[in-house]
Amino acid sequence: MSSAQDPFYIVKEEIQESIDKLQSSFHQWERISSDSGELVRLTKELLAACESIEWQVDELDKAISVAARDPSWYGIDEAELEKRRRWTSTARTQVGNVKKAVVAGKELNLSGTASVNGMRRELMRMPDTQQTDKSNQYTQDNDDFIQSESDRQMLLIKQQDEELDELSASVERIGGVGLTIHEELLAQERIIDDLDTEMDTTSNRLDFVQKKVAMVMKKASAKGQLMMILFLVVLFIILFVLVFLT
Repeated sequence: MSSAQDPFYIVKEEIQESIDKLQSSFHQWERISSDSGELVRLTKELLAACESIEWQVDELDKAISVAARDPSWYGIDEAELEKRRRWTSTARTQVGNVKKAVVAGKELNLSGTASVNGMRRELMRMPDTQQTDKSNQYTQDNDDFIQSESDRQMLLIKQQDEELDELSASVERIGGVGLTIHEELLAQERIIDDLDTEMDTTSNRLDFVQKKVAMVMKKASAKGQLMMILFLVVLFIILFVLVFLT
């Protein structure tokens, strides 16, 4: 699976964009005067963004842990898993550093005048519906991602089960054909053995007859030899018919 199609890289890109926006807002926060009302608002947004990004990174870490149980199902290897773990660790560190700096600045500002403290506490109690909506959206996106991965894995398992069933049926058919061929070969072998036996028997008979003929011809006259030859020709024809035509 290419990076453009891998859900991990899609979510990673979204998180990276959020981190870039977080760092940009943090640099703006560093330049705001400590007695400015804008600082309170931006502080709240930064902390909410940190919480949201940390939650997304945690969910991505869970997805990596699931993939690590059987990387081959997801088409990745150990090197890719380690690369993904390093990225989530780096992202968590970046967000954590921003969060620590903002919290430290917030605590420092709380040590100022009572009026400023009261105003900041009041602002911090105000609900941030935009960040809540973003967090809910991230939650929904992550749930959709996990559900999509689960559906994809179930579809792959179903397809592999069907392929295994087809392979099993093919193996059974091939086994049946092989057994039939084996039986045919055994039958042909028996026929060849029987034919060899008959040929050997016929050859022995012909040798015996030839020897007898030779002995008779030595003892018989010319006329007798001619009769004997005719007799042998007739005998040969009879034997030929008996052996090869019956």
